[in-house]
Amino acid sequence: MKLKTLDLHGIKHSDVDLKVENFVLLNQEQIPLEIVCGNSQRMIDLVTATLDRIECEDFNQVQFGTIMVRKL
Repeated sequence: MKLKTLDLHGIKHSDVDLKVENFVLLNQEQIPLEIVCGNSQRMIDLVTATLDRIECEDFNQVQFGTIMVRKL
């Protein structure tokens, strides 16, 4: 099974919130979803803050720089 993936490499920090929110909400029928943040702790923090804000119930960092959304 191929996971639906959002790769944030090259995305400005100011655009992360909207990109992550749209990705998760528009693809919620295809959960689990993968979000690739890269090695930036700031990017990881921005993604997790967005997931908290949209009240995502279950997500975790499966490896450094990759977050898996399991339940919205």
